[in-house]
Amino acid sequence: MHRSGFVNIIGNPNVGKSTLMNALVGERLSIITSKAQTTRHRILGIVNGDDFQIVYSDTPGILKPSYKLQESMMRFVQGALKDADVILYVTDVVEGTDRRSEIFDRIARSGIRTILVINKIDLTTPERLEELVGQWRGILPDAEIVPVSVLNDFNIGGLFDRILAALPEGEPFYPKDALTDKTLRFFASEIIREKIFLNYEKEIPYSVEIAIEEYKEEPSIDRISATIYVARESQKGIVIGHRGERLKRVGTQAREELEQFLGKKVFLQLFVKVNDNWRNDDRQLRRFGYIEQ
Repeated sequence: MHRSGFVNIIGNPNVGKSTLMNALVGERLSIITSKAQTTRHRILGIVNGDDFQIVYSDTPGILKPSYKLQESMMRFVQGALKDADVILYVTDVVEGTDRRSEIFDRIARSGIRTILVINKIDLTTPERLEELVGQWRGILPDAEIVPVSVLNDFNIGGLFDRILAALPEGEPFYPKDALTDKTLRFFASEIIREKIFLNYEKEIPYSVEIAIEEYKEEPSIDRISATIYVARESQKGIVIGHRGERLKRVGTQAREELEQFLGKKVFLQLFVKVNDNWRNDDRQLRRFGYIEQ
């Protein structure tokens, strides 16, 4: 018997969805920072065994859209509610159960097998955890509840066993050696964007998009040229920094991580350009992959 299915991860920002995805896949596919709204795309991570294939899907955190980019991000979440074999709804002990939304009604009406993951249990007491479990049972009575601590690798194996048991029988959807549906260009842009999230404050990380202009693979080195687009002229100078020092730091950090990710040398060139109001421009959002062609 072979099991195969799509396991879609949804939840509010900053509850650990991307960290959980990476832990379940065993590879660092989704970027992780302490800032909210780090994930913008829907990213697949594929785990294969002799008798199973699990296709995990990391999605942006649920939010009320303020501009077209966020509307596109929420369409990724809505799609994840439609094509899942198993929904992983991720919460944590910090946000509690007070952030109710119509998403719970949609999950309940979908009839899709749901596992509610309570993350960060290392930050609470057994008594508080038991109270949270009771509250979530009242909100999603049909969901199976699994407490974990992704940071401490607690009960990740137990969660994996629950996911595997919930999958339907079926043939694999992807080749058995596949890890993701994304290209090297995509991961290069995501790694650069992550370094911007880590090095800049306030609005800068949310105003930035990365375009890989050139990606040349050679036997011993990959040569990558990328443009960092900002939304306003004033942001360009902030990203570059005095004498280019801030941009150089981002480039060094991104290159080092790319070399680790690819297992080979990388030559990385970064440029900064202004793309006015790209977050509300359908043409630009389509170019950056947020709207289907």
